[in-house]
Amino acid sequence: MTQPQFDRTFCTQLDALFTWRRDVRHFQKTPLPEGVLDSLLHTACLAPSVGLSEPWRFVRVESADRRAAIRHNFARCNQAALEGHDGDNAQRYATLKLAGLDDAPHQIAVFCDTNPTQGRGLGRATMPETTLWSAVMAIHTFWLAAAARGIGVGWVSILNPQEAASTLCLDPDWSFLAYLCVGYPQQQRDTPELQEKGWEQRNPDRRKWIMR
Repeated sequence: MTQPQFDRTFCTQLDALFTWRRDVRHFQKTPLPEGVLDSLLHTACLAPSVGLSEPWRFVRVESADRRAAIRHNFARCNQAALEGHDGDNAQRYATLKLAGLDDAPHQIAVFCDTNPTQGRGLGRATMPETTLWSAVMAIHTFWLAAAARGIGVGWVSILNPQEAASTLCLDPDWSFLAYLCVGYPQQQRDTPELQEKGWEQRNPDRRKWIMR
């Protein structure tokens, strides 16, 4: 197969994709067309992985009972997080919508098989965490593929991971990594919502090399 040539127009569009990829919190309730999630999963599986171990496990959460349990998990953790802030920070936090759990039509849990037989241990002897990092790369690949199709992804990180894993009743050797809300966003943004609402700003120093 001949390697494609990625011209300047493509590179400009790719930069735009990185700019417009957002952590979405506000979703339309319309489900994605049939087959779109499968296509995104296939693209996610093109992500690099240590030893070609492909340790990611993507789980579609369709059960109403399990979704409700995740929602309760979030509510408890979110309330505890709110109580950890005071003054202006508490007020700002209270105004943030930190989950799309009520509206997003699709919910996906991502786990990592931290000691997969696939890959035969290559590259993990001194840094076993590389399986986790590989699974995160797959999440990012899924996220970019979704953004390129106008689909939003929101990563719900305010959860008790042990409780979430128990709710989803999966292999005890899998490590819970992420709970993703997926669907069409109510609004497209090229600026993080947290920045727009004054929670935090991007740091220009992060765009500079540290020299040693």
